[in-house]
Amino acid sequence: MPLYKLLLLASLLTARALPAQQLEALWYSTGGERSTESFLAHASHISIVSPQVFSFDREGAIHGHLDRRLVDTARGRGVKLVPLVVNPGFDQPLIHRILNVAPVRQRAIESLVALCRDQHLDGIQFDIENVNVVDKDAFTSFVRDASARLHAANCSVSAAVVPRTGENPGPSAYHKWIFENWRGAYDYKALAESLDFLSYMTYAQHTGGTPPGPVAGYPWMEESLQYVLSLGVPPSKISLGIPSYSDHWFASYDSASGARSKAGDSEFSKIDSLLRIFQVTPVWDDREKSSYAVWSNAGVFEHVDGPHHHHDGLKVSPPKSAQGK
Repeated sequence: MPLYKLLLLASLLTARALPAQQLEALWYSTGGERSTESFLAHASHISIVSPQVFSFDREGAIHGHLDRRLVDTARGRGVKLVPLVVNPGFDQPLIHRILNVAPVRQRAIESLVALCRDQHLDGIQFDIENVNVVDKDAFTSFVRDASARLHAANCSVSAAVVPRTGENPGPSAYHKWIFENWRGAYDYKALAESLDFLSYMTYAQHTGGTPPGPVAGYPWMEESLQYVLSLGVPPSKISLGIPSYSDHWFASYDSASGARSKAGDSEFSKIDSLLRIFQVTPVWDDREKSSYAVWSNAGVFEHVDGPHHHHDGLKVSPPKSAQGK
């Protein structure tokens, strides 16, 4: 989703329940210096690192490169190297072309195999988003064929997928838009059959395109998880996304757009600084299992929601259905 720009600022930690109840920590990073430094400092706590540095072009070729320090640290610490491959900017026409134009589709698959082989990767994760629901079958077929080739090259394959709570888009034009362009294109069960696991992105419940609200409210996370499990996706193939960022809503003005409400994904240090400047203590919402804060900035309210948990400890309890039982 557009919120995935958060990777410019922060990283996400995802825990995956394996059959033996062992947990793996998957760390998303970007090519930015701060993100790389964060991985280098915490590599001993990470099982899989997934840098978001490779992307398709409209002809199916893949561009990008890995930071040598990240590669050397990952290999020295026994961290699996599983970079993301994205449709850049979550470009919908580009991914429609890759999925539906046969020569481009074939080149994309060949490019994936070459990337894994030539870079000596442990695996690849698709981060293909903003796929229109009309391309649902084409996306499933592409992942199936690419996975077969990559598995034959001894490369693991996974995909980051946007969650949903069912097949009913919802009551409003917004609900219909987000279902048709972001949530509805993933055939979770069929994808899980082809892939080693799904990174189920249970965050971005609210974004800059919505009113303020939880980044990942507990009831919504649980409903999304229960839905994917109800389709027959094994718990062992679900990597549950737990956000470590906050969203900040505030009033903005520029000459091009005029006055408007704006929101963005923010790292801990920025939110912590705002809370200190405005002398605000976050409020814990026990139903949503999330903290929020509201304050007045010269008479105009600002709102923060998300896991700014520095003040009273991180309060996260994964839904029971995520615990592999």
